[in-house]
Amino acid sequence: MDNFLKQWAEAAYTTIGFFWMALWAFALGYIISSMIQVFVTEKKMQKTMGDNEVKGVLLGTFFGFISSSCSFSALASTKSLFKKGASFVSSMAFLLASTNLVIELGIIISIFLGWQFVVGEYVGGILLILISWLLIRLINPKKLIENARKNLMDKDHDGMDGHQSWKEKIQTERGWAKVSKQYGMEWKMVWKDVTVGFTIAGIVATFVPDSFFQTLFIHSGNGHTDFTFFEILQHTIVGPIAAFFTFIGSMGNIPLAALLFGKGVSFAGVMAFIFSDLVVFPILRINAKYYGWKMSLFILFLLFMALIGASLILYYSFDLLNVLPNPSQVKIMDNAFFQINYTFFLNMAFVALSGFLIYLGFFKRKDVKHMKEMAPKSQLLERSLKYIALACYIWLAGGLIVKFLVN
Repeated sequence: MDNFLKQWAEAAYTTIGFFWMALWAFALGYIISSMIQVFVTEKKMQKTMGDNEVKGVLLGTFFGFISSSCSFSALASTKSLFKKGASFVSSMAFLLASTNLVIELGIIISIFLGWQFVVGEYVGGILLILISWLLIRLINPKKLIENARKNLMDKDHDGMDGHQSWKEKIQTERGWAKVSKQYGMEWKMVWKDVTVGFTIAGIVATFVPDSFFQTLFIHSGNGHTDFTFFEILQHTIVGPIAAFFTFIGSMGNIPLAALLFGKGVSFAGVMAFIFSDLVVFPILRINAKYYGWKMSLFILFLLFMALIGASLILYYSFDLLNVLPNPSQVKIMDNAFFQINYTFFLNMAFVALSGFLIYLGFFKRKDVKHMKEMAPKSQLLERSLKYIALACYIWLAGGLIVKFLVN
């Protein structure tokens, strides 16, 4: 019993420490994301992505890069672009870029995993787009694409942005109040995923032995980089399966990805795990609602094959260049989470900035509304996640009480 209480306390403290490490990065990423989503209109995207395939893919990648990392927001935007005339391949480029090439995800990865994974995330995001493009060209699913577009035509038209340019919006208090509203919505979209993801990471770090990961991710060698091809391939397949069962967004999965790497999972397996936020069941169900089940399963197949290919290419390219990361560089199990250092000052600065944005958008300018379409979430899933997140808060509070008041 004493051992369990000690582990409980350590798990709760580790979760809070993980979140403290990442707090400023979340705030910075979501502020940047909110600014882009308010000041850049979808109307221009829709006009430029339908004619030329190469141009459409390039523009889809660029627009995705400056978009939100939230999968549900990305799904809604992708549907809107595809419905308004963007080609299927450029729409997929937008979807992949908006969930893999975004700034805030790179910041979080740099904190928990290091520069190789940041490079892997951005280069891998481009590889995902190129491999998907190649597969679409090879398979040429014209009938599926036509049926998917017909499926969307019967639905209500998407709301469009206002007529103001970004230069006009950025100079007004109203524009920044909309940024505040979007910033609040970004947090509203991810708080459950982040809570559950970080809590699971703390529990896994404390309670789950290394032998579990050695069984789940096979490895016959002695080191952390001497994997056989079969082992690397198995890691890239098991990684997405593990992500499928956690169904936590990529932002919440990063500390868990760092733990997997520290426990001996290969670089390829960890990258496949990070890339897997679009191959989980809630995303499959939403795509089916938009495009039909045949197209949804095709997209699942497309993205699954692309992430396996991208992860393998990344691993062997990094190995060739002798820059594969070493698990020793990932030091997230650090008891000295809370120190007066750059993390402390950055957190304080962004907490103050967040407070100002909340004051501007939710108190000073209550008249301003900003709504961005979201993909329809499962009410049952959302309710379940809400209760799980609340249970996580009870778990964390109990663990901290044990750590500081009982022991």
